[in-house]
Amino acid sequence: MKLTHSLALTLPLVSGWALGADLTVKFELPQLNVAEYHKPYVAIWVERPDQSVAQTLAVLYEVRKRENRGAKYLRDLRTWWRKAGEETTLPMDGVSGATRPPGPQTISFPAARLDKLPPGDYKLVIEAAREDGGREVVRLPLHWAPGSTFAAASAGKEELGAVSVSVQ
Repeated sequence: MKLTHSLALTLPLVSGWALGADLTVKFELPQLNVAEYHKPYVAIWVERPDQSVAQTLAVLYEVRKRENRGAKYLRDLRTWWRKAGEETTLPMDGVSGATRPPGPQTISFPAARLDKLPPGDYKLVIEAAREDGGREVVRLPLHWAPGSTFAAASAGKEELGAVSVSVQ
């Protein structure tokens, strides 16, 4: 039996793959000169123009604490907590992760993670909060559309350093 396929059947599969875009978030966690430094909890999410949460991308906290006690302090990420955290059951597969040390950080999200996000203009929001420390929120514009590229950058003042987002 001879199998044949047409270009008409293959093209939609190839074009869908080619239109996928990865979202990369880079952020710096500054080393603060304090007596007792705690790694910050960090939440990263996409916000609609009305400031509602379109999708939580990452929540970095002490996931390995016994009996999930690290989640107790997630409410210190006040902005994220009020908008999405209270209703979220953590840990979430692919979203929850461990705290990060000071220095530059990069997290990439494949297009498949954002497949339910309709094309449009959003804000990428990153919030950091430290035990016995401060809290800071940085918002960046985000244009999400299949096949397009986008980049934006900003910076925090205390708990976050340089922050950037890119879609490729």
